[in-house]
Amino acid sequence: MSLDGKVAIVTGSGRGLGLAYAQELARQGASVVVNDVDAATAAEAVASIEGTGGKAVAVVAPVGSTETAKQLVRTAVDTYGRLDILVTNAGVLRDTVLWKMSDDDFDTVIGVHLRGTFTTVREAAIHLREQGEGGRIITIGSPTGQRGTFGQTNYAAAKAGIVGMVRTWAQELKKAGITANVVIPVAATAMTATVPYFAAAVEADAAGEPMPAFFRHDLGFGTSDDVAGLVAYLASDAAAGVTGQAIGVGGDRLQLWSHPEPVVTAYRDGGWTYDALEDEFPTLVGESLQSVGERFPALPEELQRPRP
Repeated sequence: MSLDGKVAIVTGSGRGLGLAYAQELARQGASVVVNDVDAATAAEAVASIEGTGGKAVAVVAPVGSTETAKQLVRTAVDTYGRLDILVTNAGVLRDTVLWKMSDDDFDTVIGVHLRGTFTTVREAAIHLREQGEGGRIITIGSPTGQRGTFGQTNYAAAKAGIVGMVRTWAQELKKAGITANVVIPVAATAMTATVPYFAAAVEADAAGEPMPAFFRHDLGFGTSDDVAGLVAYLASDAAAGVTGQAIGVGGDRLQLWSHPEPVVTAYRDGGWTYDALEDEFPTLVGESLQSVGERFPALPEELQRPRP
């Protein structure tokens, strides 16, 4: 098995995508520290891994604080003697439009997604550098962090921030042989289950049936298990040369996201005054303005569902 002898932490792994990551890492030979805020959910996740011959232990604690980060790393080392892989998956949602978003809505999402990723990666990096054998940091992003989504100021900020941190960590941790990457999943989750556009795919997944080809191929939308393979690959020695990347996966589709690059560069002696911009901006930049938000193709008629 590709991860035989490795030890992994997966935050937010009691259910959904995180559980799929933990199960796949265990299937590939890793011993796994499962994390959830609910003890019963965490115990079920551990049992699901042990039931197929894997090794797992649970840490029941909310991600975000330094104390939880220390507890996760300490549990891995005390239980299995080492740490090799960290997957930061834990997250929450507090969706609403900007003018209705409260301080708590914003702080809660930033605290779990962004601060939780930072504190847990920091603690793991300290141990991995001391251990001196390299390691793998795998964070979880979102298309929302790449392009924005209506009603998700907090979530978009957190997921975009994770990508920025990973690009920095890839530079800082390279000498220690530690890679850092972002996985951007597109899959049936509790969040997508509420979106009418995905209803036919979510219904099929819940019934244990194959998703329609339109979702899997055209849209790159699949199941949690479709994402787990990429997480396990990035955790392996085979991906030692992959770092600082944002990689999307869903259904039958794999995508490498570009880093932001200038699409127009123009120079003007003396700089760009208001008058100069008023005269030249429409011609220089107007046709190259970038789109925002995700754009989905029209659903085939047979996959449409009536709105509630």
